[in-house]
Amino acid sequence: MVLKDERFTKDWFPTTRWLHRLSGAVTRNMLNKDAPDHTRLRALVHKAFTPSLVERLRDRIQRLCNELLDRWLVGECLDLMSGYALLLPLTIIGELLGIPAEQRTRLHRLSRSSLSASNVLGVLRSFPDQRLLAGQLRKLIAERRARPQEDLITALVQVEESGDRLSEEELVAMIVLLLIAGYETTVNLIGTGALALIEDRRQRELFLENPAVAEAAIEELLRHSSPLDLATQRFAREAVRLNGVTIQQGHVIVAVLGSANHDESQFKNPEMLDLAREPNRHVAFGQGVHFCLGAPLARLEGSIALLTLFRRFPELRLARDVKSLRWRRSLIIRGLEELPVIVQNEDDTDRPFRIRP
Repeated sequence: MVLKDERFTKDWFPTTRWLHRLSGAVTRNMLNKDAPDHTRLRALVHKAFTPSLVERLRDRIQRLCNELLDRWLVGECLDLMSGYALLLPLTIIGELLGIPAEQRTRLHRLSRSSLSASNVLGVLRSFPDQRLLAGQLRKLIAERRARPQEDLITALVQVEESGDRLSEEELVAMIVLLLIAGYETTVNLIGTGALALIEDRRQRELFLENPAVAEAAIEELLRHSSPLDLATQRFAREAVRLNGVTIQQGHVIVAVLGSANHDESQFKNPEMLDLAREPNRHVAFGQGVHFCLGAPLARLEGSIALLTLFRRFPELRLARDVKSLRWRRSLIIRGLEELPVIVQNEDDTDRPFRIRP
């Protein structure tokens, strides 16, 4: 209800005004807007992530998964997060937007600082990085205006719907949002999904042996290992009574997606991974008008990445105890800092491994 009810707003002016001033253009994206501004901005970019257009990327995603895994050698110990889960979606969204390969890692680092903030002080410390990120993108926008290319940044520069165009501030904010929506959820979906399948051999075998289960598995992995713990903030437009609690006007509301996806009144045995779960009405991508723009791409990339990974290395295992794994400190993101795995095939379970330098 919180995600859909119009009594909860995204842009509460008394609070968000200072945020926009400190961070610059980055936070002025449609995720922080209400209708009619949100409606207008979404209409200008929704064609970039339609299921049909995303489906055309299937072959490219599959080739890239193969290329990344071709570098892995049986007997190695390596980090699945940096060596696979990050490289796949960051490369795909970088190619879609038209961000040069040599700039993608830097833009990732700049955007990651704000997502990795675990408190208000962390958010404040991320503002310089957000301004640097905006500066880098302004240069790319200027280049596309001078020399248009076949990419999404050029399309956004040229986009027009009923005579409406994006201002430069809106362009910067939109590109940042598309960049983050285009890879951040998928990074954590692949990483936490791989961890869940490594830990549950029975579900992993079902995933590999049953095509019908494999097709639906991504929804259960999204529910069970939600890549986003929290939805982004809402503010109460007016006093609202919710479950016996009065929320005062202007108070911030945070909807906990991870908790909703483990609600025992909605899901039988919610802590159990069940790839054949039906129905599975999870809220991993949110709800309502702010439903994740990158959801079709995340689903496709996550499905191909995990199937390719475990078909190639069905006996992939953790290099150290699961309790020692480090999770990202973030107000929103649920993801692993690293996922060290030992690469092995079915006949190599007793083979000694080596750590790649």
